[in-house]
Amino acid sequence: MAINKNHEFDELNGIKCAIVEKNVLAERVEFLKQLLEFNRFTVVVVPSPAAKTAAASVPKEGEATHTEAAPAPVTFTIGVTNLAFNSTNAIFGRMLKTKEGHIVTLAYWQQKDSISRDEVPYFEK
Repeated sequence: MAINKNHEFDELNGIKCAIVEKNVLAERVEFLKQLLEFNRFTVVVVPSPAAKTAAASVPKEGEATHTEAAPAPVTFTIGVTNLAFNSTNAIFGRMLKTKEGHIVTLAYWQQKDSISRDEVPYFEK
């Protein structure tokens, strides 16, 4: 059990892991897996459990019923075997690097920037 929401643990494929992210799509899995493996973490990826659906309500007389439900996208849970890993600490502690040797920024981690721009932290300006 995690002390707080930012540092979760779970057993993935029988291996105790620090959870990096839950319910992510395959493209995000590939991005994070490459980044974390480059930084020498052992990554474990498992399919996320299916989302719980609300019980179907009985339609009232004269209401249309929905016969087809949109299929939920396949999502995954990503973990690393290093239980000390915490993504928030790794990003803001400037502990991760890209293949190009740049420090991983929050925008790069969130895939808002395709290039990690090394910025001098505000406290060093």
